[in-house]
Amino acid sequence: MRAAPALLIATALGLGVAVLAIGRIGFTPVLAAAQRIGWPGFAALLAYSAFPLLLLGLAWWACTPGTPARRVPLFVWARTAREGATDVLPFAQFGGLLVGARVLGAARVPAARAWASMVADLSSELAAQLVFTLYGVGALALVLTSRATSPDLWPILGAGIGLSAGILAAFLAFQRPMLRIAGALAERVLPGAARATAGVADVLADIYAHPHRIAAAFLLNLAAWIASAGGAWLALLLMGVHVPLWAVMTIEALIFTLRSAAFMLPGALGLQEAAYALIGPIFGLDPATALALSLIKRARDLAIGVPALLIWQFGEGRALLGEGRPRG
Repeated sequence: MRAAPALLIATALGLGVAVLAIGRIGFTPVLAAAQRIGWPGFAALLAYSAFPLLLLGLAWWACTPGTPARRVPLFVWARTAREGATDVLPFAQFGGLLVGARVLGAARVPAARAWASMVADLSSELAAQLVFTLYGVGALALVLTSRATSPDLWPILGAGIGLSAGILAAFLAFQRPMLRIAGALAERVLPGAARATAGVADVLADIYAHPHRIAAAFLLNLAAWIASAGGAWLALLLMGVHVPLWAVMTIEALIFTLRSAAFMLPGALGLQEAAYALIGPIFGLDPATALALSLIKRARDLAIGVPALLIWQFGEGRALLGEGRPRG
């Protein structure tokens, strides 16, 4: 694929920025801060991470009218695999979307229904993130205006908010063309995937005919954004660092905004570390602790994402072997 060299270059540059950011603070203090969470604390953080994933799975399920509640675990698993692919695979957001659709397809959810529900869920998720971002910007403004001196963050955050709002507007306005583009891209990764997007527009119109389900998905996604920020607050607490929950929510809202603006950079590698080092001290986090938090979150994402992808790949392999068996 032609995008592969660009992705490799972006990943290498991001890794270089991350190493540079940690190197400026010092590898020893950053690693020492990260180690304060300990293995029991890290295990507790992993256990807590099931809560945001449950909310995300419920939001996706809410976007599939007529699907019985007993299938909620399937959507939670599909969202877990989707998040794992987004965090681990070097395909930015697209890899996660493709994996999520494949998980539902393997469970006999019609392909058009799987893709349409994912589009509706992604729309509500982007809208919820925009609300969460506005909270973060408002809280940051209150903090900075109360100080005589403050770092010049507004151009960066303004660009991030503008891009996030633009992405949401474009996604809502051009869903059908985007589905055709997604189908073409998917075809290059998995032959035959383009056929899966056929008829999605009709199913999507049916989904949007249930506005109360979309509203529920929006609220669940907003709760998931807040719960994700709660995970960062819990990680700091387990490290012995006491920062008000509202402050951690503000930090995370701004970090998520910058990550979304750099959606083509795999895992926002480098950008996330630089953002933590820049924003964390405004709310009382020393740079070493802020960078340690970033590393702990990446370790958590790998600890969840890698096993999820291995399980998904094992299931894909079994399905392919089953298709290859002669029918008696």
